[in-house]
Amino acid sequence: MAALLVKLRPEGAWRFGPASGARGRAERVLPSDALYSAVTQAVGMLGWLEPWLAATAGSAGEPAVKLSSLFPAQEDSLLAPPPAHLWPASAARLRTGGARLIPATLIRALALGEEWNEDQWEVDGLSECLLRRGRRRASGSPFRFALRRQAAVDRLEPGRVSLHETACIEFADGAGLWCVAQFSGDAARDEWAPRIESAFRLLADSGLGGERRQGWGRFTVDRVERGALPELIWGRGRGPSTATPADSTDERGWWLLSLFSPAESEQIDWSRGSVRMVERGGRVEGSGQSKLHSRMVAEGSLLLGARPRGRAWNVAPPGFTAHPVWRAGFAVAIEMPWRVPA
Repeated sequence: MAALLVKLRPEGAWRFGPASGARGRAERVLPSDALYSAVTQAVGMLGWLEPWLAATAGSAGEPAVKLSSLFPAQEDSLLAPPPAHLWPASAARLRTGGARLIPATLIRALALGEEWNEDQWEVDGLSECLLRRGRRRASGSPFRFALRRQAAVDRLEPGRVSLHETACIEFADGAGLWCVAQFSGDAARDEWAPRIESAFRLLADSGLGGERRQGWGRFTVDRVERGALPELIWGRGRGPSTATPADSTDERGWWLLSLFSPAESEQIDWSRGSVRMVERGGRVEGSGQSKLHSRMVAEGSLLLGARPRGRAWNVAPPGFTAHPVWRAGFAVAIEMPWRVPA
């Protein structure tokens, strides 16, 4: 399918809040439902809200646009959660279980059954990302978690100050973030790719994630590429664009790059595969009311069955009638072989 790869260059601190809401913790990935909400607000400010909602949340069939989650990157290396059925729990000399994100090109090599030399890799302790040994020495950690202290000053009672600490992500030089927008066809790509790029350029000024009033989450749009989804993820000029060998007899599965909530018509074999669930909540922008909580399939899961599509549904709190509050659970997925873990 046609897709758009967007790479961002962070400017300053970022915050992806955990599901618990704890200020002292931060996550390394912005989930796809939160990214969809941010892009929807930006699209609305640009005057395209109604056609955008009709093409995505209001679509009865395949949505015109599906957004992945926002993942870290180090220079040209896109980092992503490894499929559990391909990524070993342990290796002879490498603590593979500590790697939360690994290069997408290595995921493709694992899916194709290619050998990899664990001596060439190491797990970065600060970011929990798998990096090549030489690249880590040259560039350092792509990002690190930090605590920043802030003070709330009471303007009505002089001398009353409340101190608190908030966790954030600090990116290294050369590091960034990436996501993809997957389109239902060439016509949808031609219509929505320029608008999505405009939305990200608008979000560059206001920021993404938490603590935007503090100036966090700012970025510049580093690069935008169009092409087929597997080719954009694996990289051009690196052999076959697919992660499924042409002569493979293995059963196929779907590796998720987004959160996923199945529609009623989905044909997924839930008795097998590699599935991890997460709970999503949040608050309605402007009102502060809590959204309805939902359980969704996490990024990095591998689903068996027909190609997953997903859905969007209204998670507005009871009694909230100002407008629908959409949570996007559309599946951005790449086909790859399924092998039962050893």
